[in-house]
Amino acid sequence: MASPAIGVVGLPGKWSTETLADAVEAGTGARHVIDMAEVALDLAGKRLLYRDQDLCTLDAIIVKKISREYSPNSIDRLELLRVAEANGVRVFSPALSMLRLIDRLSCTATMANAGIPMPPTLITEDTGQAESVVQQYGSAVFKPLFSTKARGMIVVNANDPTPVRHQQITEFHKQHPMMYIQKKMQLPGQDLGMVFLGGEYLGAYARVSEGNSWNTTIHHGGRYAAAEPDSSWIEIAQHAQSLFNMDYTTVDMAETEDGPIVFEVSAFGGFRGAKEGLGINVADRYVEYVLEQLA
Repeated sequence: MASPAIGVVGLPGKWSTETLADAVEAGTGARHVIDMAEVALDLAGKRLLYRDQDLCTLDAIIVKKISREYSPNSIDRLELLRVAEANGVRVFSPALSMLRLIDRLSCTATMANAGIPMPPTLITEDTGQAESVVQQYGSAVFKPLFSTKARGMIVVNANDPTPVRHQQITEFHKQHPMMYIQKKMQLPGQDLGMVFLGGEYLGAYARVSEGNSWNTTIHHGGRYAAAEPDSSWIEIAQHAQSLFNMDYTTVDMAETEDGPIVFEVSAFGGFRGAKEGLGINVADRYVEYVLEQLA
């Protein structure tokens, strides 16, 4: 019986994409790396074309990265993959599941409705409301609705001069009319990535802050380390990820004086943290899971 044809959507040449493609090639004997920037949808022919290949002829597509940075365009790319699904291609994770996560507001609203503990948060288009909540929070993180690795986020402090706060909020509002504002929490210098494959908890890794950065992302100089959260953390993370029907994801959590909180469930869970912090080759595990699902 022939091995299934599996495509990898990602960023050609990038470590995580190529690592996943290596695992697919090892498991199937073939390699198909797909850059969504070059994909065309032919609705009349019901074809999803990448170079000379119709992606609707594949058995499965694993999505590692839909674009370099999250944006509304990322949603458009995921919509294209829904056509492949309608033609019988199994997409990991399902396109609609990723669509619900790539927009920070959609992810937050879903978790809030389910009672997942999160930082105090205000979402508004009104700059007056934004200035008021900064006074309430003392220090607030303004987050773009579409971003990854803390890109585009700013911290606004209540004790800064009023003109400074006003300018920061006004400039942010120009770029992001719907403002997502979270209380800046006092964290212990690290947060955790809780790793799930097929809904099963694989383990957790820590992102440890290095230097003076207010966030722990590797993009801002953080490093990965091992972590062993207690069962209450795992239970919260399990509940959070279960809301989204993801095949592979990570749940970002941190400790506060009021207990553990969830920041987000990832649309495209990372591999490097699991490898460096947990010692797990998630790419291999993921491909094994995909092959089991296809069988």
